[in-house]
Amino acid sequence: MPGRPATSLKGMSTEVASMDVLREQVDRSLREFVGRRLPATGAPEFEPLRLAAEELLSGGKRLRPAFCYWGWRGAGGGELPEIFTAAASLELLQASALVHDDVMDKSDLRRGMPSAHRRFQSMHAKSGWHGSAEQFGEGAAILLGNLLLIWSGEMWRTSGLPPESLAAAQPVHDHMRTELMCGQYLDLLEQAGGENTFESALRVALYKSGKYSVEQPLRLGLVLAAGEAAPWMDELCTTYGTRVGIAFQLRDDILGVFGDPARTGKPAGDDLREGKRTMLVARTLAAASPGQAETVRRLLGDPDLDARGVATLRGVIEDTGALRECEDLIGDYLAEALASLEKAPITAEARAALAELAVAATSRRT
Repeated sequence: MPGRPATSLKGMSTEVASMDVLREQVDRSLREFVGRRLPATGAPEFEPLRLAAEELLSGGKRLRPAFCYWGWRGAGGGELPEIFTAAASLELLQASALVHDDVMDKSDLRRGMPSAHRRFQSMHAKSGWHGSAEQFGEGAAILLGNLLLIWSGEMWRTSGLPPESLAAAQPVHDHMRTELMCGQYLDLLEQAGGENTFESALRVALYKSGKYSVEQPLRLGLVLAAGEAAPWMDELCTTYGTRVGIAFQLRDDILGVFGDPARTGKPAGDDLREGKRTMLVARTLAAASPGQAETVRRLLGDPDLDARGVATLRGVIEDTGALRECEDLIGDYLAEALASLEKAPITAEARAALAELAVAATSRRT
């Protein structure tokens, strides 16, 4: 693999203005769409659903819409308001995945706030309703996630882009959602199977996060603008998209263990308590001594893991060199992604923006 990347390309100058404008447009599209689906003046029973959806959609980095938008611009698409609506629909897909993921992982927090199932569980308990508050919370959250998934497809279809553009990109859209669900299932298998390899964790990361976070949103934008897929698009998406996607997930793995709770919105070491079999954990076990491996297996997945246990696992991860190796891999994948942009037949503005997005996605602190 190539050495450490230069984290910029010639002509990079779009970051602040473009990302701010894109985020504002995506946020506006989401507010208007959700507001029309479960309005505040509707049946009061649905108000908790609306509030939970709005709260979940109020945060996020908007990376998936950004990759879609700059794919569109890279293939010659114009500055149309409809592209922001189509791209914003990916945030509804992401929100759906987060709600379901939190239920499966039994996560208490999401972005520093109670996760959806805990929110509904608390509502049940405070209301003194019959039955299990926990079961109600999980059931309501699953329905919310399903609702967000349905809305994602509806927002995409009704974005206002030309029907022929949407029809050309629909197979990509369908495939992306299928890959996400298969990735979630692979993740469950990985946790249930116990011991894993870096390759198996990488496969999960690609399907569960990398492909639908970077590769497929980029492909969606390219095909929407061009009206059909072309060989160069596949090459760009699989080279740039896959590598940024892997590096994105590696950064997520590191933040799940070493991230600042004030920035990540989750308790320190939460991924360790949940027993997530990440690429970082796989690298750790592969390089660990017998004693270190026994410590990891004993502590990983302990829901009562305290600060001392988290510190112990962090120490093993660092001492084995796994943390350093994963940081090096992020740099290598980023370098390859940036190099692939240089030869792609896309607009100069999109080339600079995609380079900036790659750096932002793989060097983020939250």
